[in-house]
Amino acid sequence: MKKIILILTILLPVNYIFANKPDSLYIKFFSTEKNNNKNGLHIAFSADKKHWQNIGDEFSFLKSDYGAWDNEKRMLNPQMRLQKDGTWICVFDVNERDNVQGITSSQDLVLWKPQDYFLKDKLPIDSFYDTNNENIFKLPHSFVENLINHVELTKYKNQLYSETTAQDGERFANLGKVDVKITLDFANYKKISDKFIGIFFEDINYAADGGLYAELIQNRDFEYSSADRKEWNATTAWKMENGEWAVENKNPLHINNQHYVVLPTGGRLINEGYDGIPLIKGEKYDFSIFARSAEAIRTSTLRIHLISENEEILAETILKINSNDWKRYSQVLIPNKTVSNARLAITAESGNVALDVISLFPQKTFKNRKSGLRADLAQALADLKPRFVRFPGGCVAHGQGIENIYHWKNSIGKLEERKPDFNIWGYHQTMGLGYFEYFQFCEDIGAEPLPVLAAGVPCQNSLKHNHALAGQQGGIPMEEMGAYIQDILDLIEWANGNKTTKWGKIRAEAGHPEPFNLKYIGIGNEDLISEVFKERFKMIFNAIQKTHPEITVIGTVGPFYEGSDYEFGWQFASQLDVPVVDEHYYVPPGWMIYNQDFYDNYDRNKPKVYLGEYAAHLPGRPNNLETALAEALHLCNVERNGDIVVMTSYAPLLAKEKHAQWNPDLIYFNNTEIKPTVGYYVQQLFGQNAGDEYIPTFTEISAKDEKVRARIVHSIVKNYEKGEIIIKLVNLLPVEAIVNFQNLNISDIKIEKTVLTGKPDSKTVKPVSETINLQENNISLPAYSFTILKVMDVTF
Repeated sequence: MKKIILILTILLPVNYIFANKPDSLYIKFFSTEKNNNKNGLHIAFSADKKHWQNIGDEFSFLKSDYGAWDNEKRMLNPQMRLQKDGTWICVFDVNERDNVQGITSSQDLVLWKPQDYFLKDKLPIDSFYDTNNENIFKLPHSFVENLINHVELTKYKNQLYSETTAQDGERFANLGKVDVKITLDFANYKKISDKFIGIFFEDINYAADGGLYAELIQNRDFEYSSADRKEWNATTAWKMENGEWAVENKNPLHINNQHYVVLPTGGRLINEGYDGIPLIKGEKYDFSIFARSAEAIRTSTLRIHLISENEEILAETILKINSNDWKRYSQVLIPNKTVSNARLAITAESGNVALDVISLFPQKTFKNRKSGLRADLAQALADLKPRFVRFPGGCVAHGQGIENIYHWKNSIGKLEERKPDFNIWGYHQTMGLGYFEYFQFCEDIGAEPLPVLAAGVPCQNSLKHNHALAGQQGGIPMEEMGAYIQDILDLIEWANGNKTTKWGKIRAEAGHPEPFNLKYIGIGNEDLISEVFKERFKMIFNAIQKTHPEITVIGTVGPFYEGSDYEFGWQFASQLDVPVVDEHYYVPPGWMIYNQDFYDNYDRNKPKVYLGEYAAHLPGRPNNLETALAEALHLCNVERNGDIVVMTSYAPLLAKEKHAQWNPDLIYFNNTEIKPTVGYYVQQLFGQNAGDEYIPTFTEISAKDEKVRARIVHSIVKNYEKGEIIIKLVNLLPVEAIVNFQNLNISDIKIEKTVLTGKPDSKTVKPVSETINLQENNISLPAYSFTILKVMDVTF
């Protein structure tokens, strides 16, 4: 980015220029009530303390990290302190409600340390060199000039990043065909990661229950509650006819499954499923139920129906309930018609009956696993050819407050014994899609499992905090950290221990006697790198390193590609010698265009990188060809750095129509259809065209305009085992580009060519493949296209 800085020195606004440059200036700190006090800390300067000029028109030099995104992140009454060593300290109120203040420090007012939060009477502030109630300080002119430069550089970058294809007609009005010459440097190839493309599964947008998890009955165990969503309760998704509701918890099926329903004689209980129950004529569906007679009579009769919207019977069976103790009953139902919105109806024909864990699964799940995954969705994920699967989050992993941290032990064992929980995204987790199912799915598709566990702290964006205990993040109490760490060590034993160990035996009893061969564990998820976090992460990391040095721990460096958590997260991870760190960023396509050297200068002696969450975001958040090509362009540049960036995964992965809480996503779906996006095909093309060695190149582009040159990108790799050279080419221009390979004679070789192209705003284009012969080593890249050339049967 050196060129940007040079340009910036020329473009400084004249209203910042003084006729007679003073030696010093006054600066004043303030916040405003705009945007509900969310705009953070502003700075103004003056030569005489009378006439003030804002730096950057209320540019935010610091924003509060406190609380949830929607209604928190507020800064009130910021007070500045200047210590004798030149350190700036900012103290601010987080709201009018809590008796809590935030505190952070900086050397230059640009890079701030991660924030900590304390009750006001426990704020750790020592004596200060300079402070006053006006928040006014006298500083050298050069200091203020640096602040102005920072603001102008930020403004200039944002202007670049805001570029979209919508302005291409004007931006490239006189641009003709572009010629590109590529010379391959075979002598200086480098090894790159064989785990480059993976997937990240998080239960957001109804990705698990009602999505990938094939269960068709919603709220099957009557454990929905207002903790999930304020309007929900134990009867949500159910309707009672010809009887009164009786939700009870005396003598429950299991301690983790407290609620059940008593169906009175003549009563009919109806479940709506997740937006209806999809059925296919002639297919087999496994129905099961836990039941017991709720009165002295030992035999009761239940009639089970699958019905259409107009009460047409699609399948039926009868169950005889013959015990006063809980017992599982099952039948196979075969519908006589294909419908998308059936319902389940249960009628008590004789005797009051207690019912719980009412389930309906298609027998045709992925790999025909019992109580398994929805076949078409799981196959769409398998078709990405992911080398790893990260789960269960994201924010789900570290949860909404301490009590909502995801505990893997709650997600294994018999379905009726698993402990459900509320979802940080505002719905319910049955835990039916639990750790066993995750690990089994990884094995089924040949991917490495990558479980992510909380670093002893919940999400810093939680609505719930415990400031007196451990600041804003509300970390697990230190006296409980030993037990929490043991849970993590138990996970490793469950995954890798032989069947004679305590947890290995539990895995074997669930149906997998052989170890899963776990290699990676993620600790933390884009956390605030506070003292609370660091103390707990270090304890967990050291325990894993000591007990299981064979496990690669992946740390975290916050939610952005820059700023406090990123800078101090990298510093902390490097000090601990964490093997890999997880980077996240959601950015405009322009960021990907103008940051192609982002990983080029990373220190190869420091931790490796897992790019765990990323996507290109346009206004309105579409997933279209423009965003997909930006992601392909970025992945080409990341693949060039495949020696340092060892894993990548797009996010989020899945979204159910009518339930999307976050856009864009990779795959949209409803009960009967899956709808891969254009971005999905980019991920698939990278996953199916992976290499193990990167071939450097020398590139000449006929156009001299840097904006043109930045939009033509390539990556060339070898797949040594398969004997393939794979050439990936991105043209993010509105004109054709002709590429000539200078020292790669492939004119007489059959080549598999795949092209993804169309209008930038298209959401429906798909890749098209054909076998070709190149003429004179030339290939034409259509406007707005991603092209892959696979040269096969190469001898290395």
